[in-house]
Amino acid sequence: MFAMKISEKNQNRSAIILAGGDGTRLSEVTRRITGVTTPKQFCQVIGSNSLVEQTRLRVSLAVGGDRIFAVVNRAHERHYRDLLNEILPENLVIQPENRGTAPAILFALLRLSNADPHAYVAVVPSDHFVSDDREFMRHVELAFDAVESQPEMIALLGITPRAVEPGYGWIEPGELVVRRGPLFRVRRFWEKPCREVAGELLDAGWMWNSFVMVARVTTLIGLIMTALPELSASFASIHHRLGTTAEPGCVERLYQRTPSASFSDEVLARHPTNLGVLPVHGIDWSDLGEPQRVMAVLSRLGIHPEWEAA
Repeated sequence: MFAMKISEKNQNRSAIILAGGDGTRLSEVTRRITGVTTPKQFCQVIGSNSLVEQTRLRVSLAVGGDRIFAVVNRAHERHYRDLLNEILPENLVIQPENRGTAPAILFALLRLSNADPHAYVAVVPSDHFVSDDREFMRHVELAFDAVESQPEMIALLGITPRAVEPGYGWIEPGELVVRRGPLFRVRRFWEKPCREVAGELLDAGWMWNSFVMVARVTTLIGLIMTALPELSASFASIHHRLGTTAEPGCVERLYQRTPSASFSDEVLARHPTNLGVLPVHGIDWSDLGEPQRVMAVLSRLGIHPEWEAA
């Protein structure tokens, strides 16, 4: 079996599931599904499991359950308490509040580095639709292989686009870096271009940025230190307290003075050195950040949920 084969090797591979967002752009849909405004990752948007459960099950095809971490927000506890009970309590990274993806990722990376400073990690959002979990995770495995052979690299999964999509970030691939994968150097990012430009990017062979990334944990921490030195210094001052009983209070005080920061905009886009993109073929993928994307996926699948008519 695929999962058996990959769980028996590479025991230093971990995953971080990003589940701390508020999902405000999808609030209209989640109210129709649950009757109240609920962060999208905790809703059964497509299928019988919530998006975060689907993500955990997908990730578990390539990473052992005891090495899966999840970043959440304390205000969402009533939503994630039961949905994430398969994740070890010590692997829940609980933020006092949402400060964007950069603090969330750094917090989780530091927690993981305390447990295993030599780990390689896949960082995975929890609000994606993936048509074939095994095929997607096969590409994640290829990304792990690539960065293990080139530990200074960070591999982003680039989705082969099926249409013009101005609402996504796009990646221009450059020269080949690692043949197995393959992994190409990132030449340029383009965030949410207009429709005309998106059409040009599609014709040029650019890829959608899935924001799924694979790297050595120390490589990602080093990149954040370069891009956001003040944020890194703040977390460094409490690094030794993470994973202890002192963590909640220290993190609470830190977040009170921490500004929001986007990992895409303030880390990746500003420091593309040593970033690679691995093309993902053969799957239907969507970022479910907008209501029209949810409805488009349901239409392609021929699914008509009861809440659609609500």
